[in-house]
Amino acid sequence: MMVTIPDPNGLFDALSADSADTLAGLHRRLAAEAEQAGLLDIAYRTVDTPVGSLLLAATPAGLVRVAYPNEDHDAVLAALATRISPRVLAAPGRLDAVAREIDEYFAGARTHFDLPLDLRLTGGFRRQVIEHLADIGYGRRASYAEVAAAVGNPRAVRAVGSACANNPLPVVIPCHRVVRSDGSIGQYVGGVAAKNTLLALEAA
Repeated sequence: MMVTIPDPNGLFDALSADSADTLAGLHRRLAAEAEQAGLLDIAYRTVDTPVGSLLLAATPAGLVRVAYPNEDHDAVLAALATRISPRVLAAPGRLDAVAREIDEYFAGARTHFDLPLDLRLTGGFRRQVIEHLADIGYGRRASYAEVAAAVGNPRAVRAVGSACANNPLPVVIPCHRVVRSDGSIGQYVGGVAAKNTLLALEAA
């Protein structure tokens, strides 16, 4: 049986708010001390955008992951812990510059990102594709076939599609600018609606 204790003066609410502030302060201190001690290998935070809450994760080398809500942020963090390091901690301050540039992008005030990137999650042909995507300018589009030709393997159209689908840094590395040869937008890691939103933003 649940027992409800009356709280006419709101003391429990005040205690909860104080406890939340205390915990937040302790977490900030933990993040700062972990970073100073060289124990923070992956910092992360989320940022609200017109295409949903994006998970941002960075190593000391740079931004390593951007993930859409449909990718399951907890699963993404678990994968980072497995592939890179288990020393993962929410440390929003480490990603303030990234969050600011993403906000500026969605506000229409930024057409390219000036961020250090850590591309260790991609390699081989996929990495060639990912590195080429930055050459597709803001507001422009390229077909999967054009990208395949640009990276020296014209027959690898499906492989280009796979590279785009596995882009670890969507939005920042613009795989949304790659479309089908007939002009239709094709698939997207964040969903077709998100891809439409990004293309419409850049076309405005």
